[in-house]
Amino acid sequence: MSKKPGSGPAPRTLTDEELSALLQAQQFGTLASVRKTGHPHLSTVLYSWSPEERIVRVSTTADRLKVRQLRHDPHASLHVQGPNVWSFAVAEGEAEVSEETTVPGDAVGRELLALTPGFEDPEEEAGFLEQLVDDRRVVVRLRVSRLYGTALDIPGLD
Repeated sequence: MSKKPGSGPAPRTLTDEELSALLQAQQFGTLASVRKTGHPHLSTVLYSWSPEERIVRVSTTADRLKVRQLRHDPHASLHVQGPNVWSFAVAEGEAEVSEETTVPGDAVGRELLALTPGFEDPEEEAGFLEQLVDDRRVVVRLRVSRLYGTALDIPGLD
């Protein structure tokens, strides 16, 4: 008996551990915030996932549209692609936006520094912290209240 088109396996719901691992394995995702019109605003972002805290952190500048939107309406989601086109994770919750880093090495600057691989040269680190101030950087902290996603387990798809 031949298979009908589209009669393959159904997507599998990922466990919380699998979702967390997928978030940890990736660096880029799509952050969705809410426009005043109620429509979504999507931004490709570089992020860091802290599974212990269940917080996604994003470095951005204070003048970005997503910052204004999140300060107005903190509801947000981060969509992350899995290892193939049929798998994904979504982290949703409420976001908070830090104050700008204003002094090189202040608390916000140190939090932003922790999102990088780090610097071996103290002068490079100092320059980075100064650049964060010049850029008017902030941290978006998405406090994740729900994780969900699926995978389609088809041999040879990876």
